Amino acid sequence: MTALVKVWYDGACPLCLREIALMRRLDRRGAITFIDVAAGADPSCPVDRGQLLARFHAEEDGVIHDGAAAFAAMWRAIPVLRPLGLAARNPLALKVLEAAYIRFLRLRPRLQRFFA
Repeated sequence: MTALVKVWYDGACPLCLREIALMRRLDRRGAITFIDVAAGADPSCPVDRGQLLARFHAEEDGVIHDGAAAFAAMWRAIPVLRPLGLAARNPLALKVLEAAYIRFLRLRPRLQRFFA
C-alpha cells in the first residue's frame, strides 16, 4: 500500500519519539510515512526545517497541515483513530484541539527534560 499521509516529527524529542512509536504500532496498514526532521532536511517538504521542528506537520492528499490539524490527518490514516480524526474536521473540535496543542507546546521543554 502506498502511504496516504506523510508525517514530519522531531526525532530528538523524547516525547515525539514515544508518540511516533505508538503511531507506528497502530499504523498496521503502512498508511503513514514518518520522517525524522532532526536527522536532516526533507527535500520533498516545502516547509522550513525550523518550522517542522517547532510544530507537528503532516501532509494529507497534497495538503500540508500543522498543529492539531496535522495530528487529525495522521489519526484519519489509522483505522482505530479515524473517528477522532474525522471529528476533528469539525471547526469547533479542531479549535479545542489546537488550544490544547498550544498549551502542550508551552510545557514541551519541561516535559522533554523529564522524559530524557
